[in-house]
Amino acid sequence: MPPLPRQGEHMVRYDDWVVKGIPYAIILILAIVFLIVGNRIATEGMVVYDSDDAAPTYEARILRLVDVTEHYTMFDEWQVFQFEAEIISRGERRGEMVTFTQSTRFLFERFNRIAEEGDRVMLALTAVGAWSFIDYVRIYNVAVLGLAFVILLVVFGRFKGFNSVLSLGLTGLAVFAVFIPSVLSGMNIYISSIVVCIYAIVTTLFIINGVNKKSAAAVAGCLGGVLAAGVLTFFMSRTMELTGITQSESRILLTLIPESPIDLNAIIFAGIIIGAVGAIMDIAVSISSALWELKTQMPNASFKDIFKSGINIGKDILGSNINTLVLAYIGSSLTVILFLLSHFNSVLRILNRELVLVELLQAIIGGFGIFLTMPLTALICAVLYVRRPS
Repeated sequence: MPPLPRQGEHMVRYDDWVVKGIPYAIILILAIVFLIVGNRIATEGMVVYDSDDAAPTYEARILRLVDVTEHYTMFDEWQVFQFEAEIISRGERRGEMVTFTQSTRFLFERFNRIAEEGDRVMLALTAVGAWSFIDYVRIYNVAVLGLAFVILLVVFGRFKGFNSVLSLGLTGLAVFAVFIPSVLSGMNIYISSIVVCIYAIVTTLFIINGVNKKSAAAVAGCLGGVLAAGVLTFFMSRTMELTGITQSESRILLTLIPESPIDLNAIIFAGIIIGAVGAIMDIAVSISSALWELKTQMPNASFKDIFKSGINIGKDILGSNINTLVLAYIGSSLTVILFLLSHFNSVLRILNRELVLVELLQAIIGGFGIFLTMPLTALICAVLYVRRPS
């Protein structure tokens, strides 16, 4: 059996738990309060499309195929499949047997998947009382994969892994429960996005790494990088005379609040800085953690030593972080890139499309944010880590 800890060791462990636990609890409580209060403020006056005759949707399980009919025209041919299904959504219609149809066109036969017995599907009840097929229920597969990821993260990361999941959840709630409602309520998008970014940085770093000098340096470096990226984004959107209409959905947003249309340029601003926060936090944490270990191993390291080491560390990870950011944006817009390259033979015409310009801005300004975060974090670490002579 391992030797039992002496009474003094118990006291040291208890004191250490108190020193770390109280700030952790305070940060967590403040984060939850922000979400509750922010959601109440943001949802006041929120505008969403709500129509009384909108078709309600239900989840159903297919029981059997009832009938198949074929239709022909001079230009196309298609098949109509009729299925019997059971409503499994909670509510009054749960257990009800219904029939619906699913159509497949010959021209797109390769891309059509015919429903089968046992499939879960989403059905809509139209105004005339007919059931129509909307889509397959796929979210459960993603939920299982996400749950497996969370379990692995907690098992291998222990308390750090749990804190990573917790901070990710808080950040996601801040975006969907505070930022998006604030946009739909007509609030200032620039202010809302900056506030959410600050919230994400503070809660993520302090919850994962604790309230200490290392986290404080990373937070300060992140805030500086995000602020620089925000100023650059605002300046570029004004000088380039962007309209913000990059997709068909953008025009719909303009009609959502007719008396005070949503500022689509502000949406671009928010998308750029929110998208860059993750990469900026990554480089700030990497530099602050590495310099903290350096200071731990070399207590007599000077201000110049720490700052110079921070710059050298930043140079090593700068390229990979910017590469990650650019490849992430390219991957997310790959379909659009393929479409443009296959329909337009002028590279200049493609590069001047606003959709492409916004993607380029996201990658370049995100790179600027990472680049500016590096020396700022190194400088703050050098200031905080160097012991002043007594």
